[in-house]
Amino acid sequence: MSCSVPHIGDNCDSMDLSDNTRGALFMMGSMTAFTLNDACMKSLSGELPLFQALLLRSIAVIAFISFMAWRAGTFRTRISRKDQMLIALRTVVEIAAAYFFISALFHMPIADVTAILQALPLTVTLAGAVFLGEAVGWKRLMAILVGFAGVMLILRPPFLFGEGSGFSIYSIYVLLAVVCVTVRDLCARRISAAVPSMTIALAAAIGVMSLGAVGSITQPWQPVSVTSIMWLAGASFFVIGGYIFSVSAMRSGEIGFVAPFRYTSLVVALILGLFLFGEWPDRLTMLGSGIVVATGLFTLYRERLTAKRQHFGLRPR
Repeated sequence: MSCSVPHIGDNCDSMDLSDNTRGALFMMGSMTAFTLNDACMKSLSGELPLFQALLLRSIAVIAFISFMAWRAGTFRTRISRKDQMLIALRTVVEIAAAYFFISALFHMPIADVTAILQALPLTVTLAGAVFLGEAVGWKRLMAILVGFAGVMLILRPPFLFGEGSGFSIYSIYVLLAVVCVTVRDLCARRISAAVPSMTIALAAAIGVMSLGAVGSITQPWQPVSVTSIMWLAGASFFVIGGYIFSVSAMRSGEIGFVAPFRYTSLVVALILGLFLFGEWPDRLTMLGSGIVVATGLFTLYRERLTAKRQHFGLRPR
């Protein structure tokens, strides 16, 4: 039995719980896989140059996505000029995000980088209000400001914390990666639903591979050891798994319920940082991370509440 016409008070909890639980598990699997990919790429920092690692990983990812797109008949889909431009812009910022993120990952603790990335729900919400005219109430705006204060605790810029705070150029790289991913997500919102997700993902993967190919010309290639092959295989496997799980997560349950489980990545990053790299964040970083996660969860909760009120014809507040 289904509740095709929802009303306040309808009891569809058994069906929704099943779908939402499945979506939450897929999201947790996606975030875990992507963070494991990050750990594998970070482990390559002492083995291979950045661009060589990006190129080799991208080859495996493109081969898989191309096969899946071919099986799904994706290549037969006609894409409008507007969507082509949006996909191109999204691919450009995806390339920039990959460069800034991986560069920072090679030089910073994985938990610190992951914690800063958790500000994405805040930046996407703010950018949606500024550039897309989406309604954002004062409560969410306050949460965004508090969340950015948490980011500052993690970054500790010299103008606030003085010299010797641990701030570096790679801290700025993480912020630039957040900006790029925010633009990427805004582009995704504007792309027509008729465009297959495989097309978008394949364009991004080709863009990142192009970055690796061009960049590797500027760096001497290093011999690929057995250890490097293992890390590359792991990175390719996990990034593909992350993509599959993320698509499944968005197709299962309510987005407002599923999205908060993206913070699984921070927990996984803390564990991997400790056991793989001997890293553990200090108190300020942990405090900042907690603030970012708390405000992000609040923002997602308010978005879900607003969507429900609009669905039932109530005035958003």
